[in-house]
Amino acid sequence: MVDLIRGNPLALAVTNGTAENGPFATHLPVIFDPDAPDDGDAGHNRDAGSTGDGEGGGGLVGTTLLGHMNRANPHWTALQSGAVLLLTFTGPHSYVSPTVYEKTPAAPTWNFTAVHVRGVVEKITSIEETLGVVQSTVRAFEKGFGTGWDMNESLGYFRKIVPAVGAFRFTVTGAEGMFKLSQEQPGEVRERVRESFGQSECTYRRETAELMSRLP
Repeated sequence: MVDLIRGNPLALAVTNGTAENGPFATHLPVIFDPDAPDDGDAGHNRDAGSTGDGEGGGGLVGTTLLGHMNRANPHWTALQSGAVLLLTFTGPHSYVSPTVYEKTPAAPTWNFTAVHVRGVVEKITSIEETLGVVQSTVRAFEKGFGTGWDMNESLGYFRKIVPAVGAFRFTVTGAEGMFKLSQEQPGEVRERVRESFGQSECTYRRETAELMSRLP
């Protein structure tokens, strides 16, 4: 679950709205708080088939995450400190055609991976702390996805735009993982699905195959 969040950090944040307008939903980048005592490594070694619940949470309960969105977003105004927020992270996924099963009758399905994390929000009001969240996000993403870009020459620009940024801390109270990877199929069928995905030109399919190879 921790691996999936680190590898797919663009979360969908959802909060309850009014009965008239419905819920708010915003896609935003989320990282583990680098300054927190537990940054999520407690769950780092859980296998790909594991799921957490409201109590266990896959090693995530009590973990602090950091996120930010545009203050002009109505979601930011609606978001209140102390409120419950749902963050959903989507990992590798792909359609499974029955042709791969090599048996009849059969039904198509969709293999997918996802983590839903619930927690309590603390809105950050300090400009300096907000800037710190932005810098921490850059460091995390340059290390995981970038090319080592040095932000130092852009800090002046950061300070100009950071008043428009709404940053928050998020303390995890519960987490659930879903790793649907053809576990319901016999071993030989599951292996054919994995091989089919692994030979595909589609990145999502190859990543799904890699997760399937980690199943016990």
